[in-house]
Amino acid sequence: MSQVLHTPVHDAAPQTAAQALAAIRERVLAATEHGTPLDIQGGNTKRWYGQTPEGEPLDMGTYRGIVSYDPAELVITARAGTPLAEIEAALAERAQILPFEPPHFGPGATLGGCIAAGLAGPRRPHVGAPRDFVLGAVVMNGQAQVLHFGGQVMKNVAGYDVSRVLAGSLGTLGVLLELSIKVLPCPVAEATLRFELPQAQAIDQLNRWGGQPLPLMGSAWHNGLLSVRLGGAAAAIDAARAAMGGESVDAIEAHGFWQALREQTHPFFAAAPVAGDGQPLWRLSVPPTTPPLAHGDEHLIEWGGAQRWWITSRSAAEVRAIAAAVGGHATLFRHGDKSAGVFTPQSAALDAIGKRLQQAFDPSRIFNRHRLYR
Repeated sequence: MSQVLHTPVHDAAPQTAAQALAAIRERVLAATEHGTPLDIQGGNTKRWYGQTPEGEPLDMGTYRGIVSYDPAELVITARAGTPLAEIEAALAERAQILPFEPPHFGPGATLGGCIAAGLAGPRRPHVGAPRDFVLGAVVMNGQAQVLHFGGQVMKNVAGYDVSRVLAGSLGTLGVLLELSIKVLPCPVAEATLRFELPQAQAIDQLNRWGGQPLPLMGSAWHNGLLSVRLGGAAAAIDAARAAMGGESVDAIEAHGFWQALREQTHPFFAAAPVAGDGQPLWRLSVPPTTPPLAHGDEHLIEWGGAQRWWITSRSAAEVRAIAAAVGGHATLFRHGDKSAGVFTPQSAALDAIGKRLQQAFDPSRIFNRHRLYR
């Protein structure tokens, strides 16, 4: 039998978590009764993401703690208000990681906010998105009922896989209370290679490599420089380095580079700062083989060509038309006029599914009202 480590931090005083849950339930009941919207908050490190928050704050910071951690089974379960840093520290003790490299965007980042935002770092195209690692979730709906979905193992499900639907929902369906997440071992070895290539050639090269059995774990192109991260067995990395060529990057420098890319402290993002004025920063999701989209603006390319960061003063309609023309879509990530919508409008079919889910979970629309769509 595998050993379960890290008993709940706050369960040394069991009433603490129970009191926090009771307070959350009381707030939800009152909000539903009076039709008062609630703005669900964790560490507030991603408050700027999505449409402007509405409603009274519902603080989840007191509902925290690692409930269980089984390194042998590669599963960690924690309350939504648990700091990401605490979870990552526990995993690091056992040489394990959150595979999708969630960005923190600040020291107060929490597990609930990480899953609600659904954002991932450079490793995402090679291992999967946050939703792919959510095994189970405990959620409070608009009637203050506590609902359990999924579990702590991978399995097929019939109907909606609600645990994964919650990832990226920005809290519009309910209050995330507890999450069970699949984790993975740290790569045995890593290496970063750099190449001087123009944008079009870099995109072609990334797609050629993407069709080969290479241990790719991240890529980024900016200002004529392509960086590629490898991760896995030492022998596989050595073989890949010999086949790919390029210039090897010092391990400390490489770690700082990928960290800066994940947390958007890379110099590219300086023109679209977290706070204050700055040109709008757009995130375009496009087919990876898409050639360069526009000239004269700042671009950074990730995810093997599938994610394009674009700092531009062009209108939302123009940016979205450019993305749609190649079969993609665009999100206004930071700054800019949100009146045209942060996210690309959904198709009628997807919109109908979303409304049915919201009606089932939160018929009074009290949770993070209009955070996804106005």
